[in-house]
Amino acid sequence: MILQILIVTSVEPEKQAIINGLDGDTRFTVIAAGVGPVASAANTMKALTGKSYDLVLNLGIGGGFVGKAEVCSVVVADTIIAADLGAETAEGFRNLEQLQLGKSEITCDLTLGRRILTALQSHGIPTYHGTVLTLSTVTGTAETTEELLKRFPNAVAEAMEGYGVAYSANQLRIPVVEIRSISNAIGPRDRSSWKIKEALARLKDVSAVLSEVL
Repeated sequence: MILQILIVTSVEPEKQAIINGLDGDTRFTVIAAGVGPVASAANTMKALTGKSYDLVLNLGIGGGFVGKAEVCSVVVADTIIAADLGAETAEGFRNLEQLQLGKSEITCDLTLGRRILTALQSHGIPTYHGTVLTLSTVTGTAETTEELLKRFPNAVAEAMEGYGVAYSANQLRIPVVEIRSISNAIGPRDRSSWKIKEALARLKDVSAVLSEVL
């Protein structure tokens, strides 16, 4: 049984939805670490050095690739990739591995991920498993969407914090899983079509299941 779990989200509305879903489960600590991989990495590490944790979860809303994760579904990451960390060249984008400068890809705890995936599906929550991209700039054009899918054919969703959270957890050898409630389709930016309220409600549902399964 996992004893202490850190949940890292980016903003207060996500944090509150998660807290509401956990319904007072004292095994969980929930923090709003800020937007983007830098803030999330720094504040995750700050939390991890202040207390001992057995698991780190990055929860929040995110964008889903059309045909892979519909709005108000959930994605449990098997892999987290820093999609814009690297260099542009005349031959195309080069990631850290190709530049021999480090790792842009982090594998989540697959056993826990599958357990969470199965539990969410058994509760009737449409849930998918795959790569979640971390980007410092949210995708807002068809061209960028196409380019990302070409580079990352297994990508299901994108968000802004996963790689930062996972990097900090990895530094301390703590297992990590990213979970995203899908608020919008990735593509040309149309904020009027986003379902943020509904995605936050789904995040609450996810948190209630996590309290049962972990």
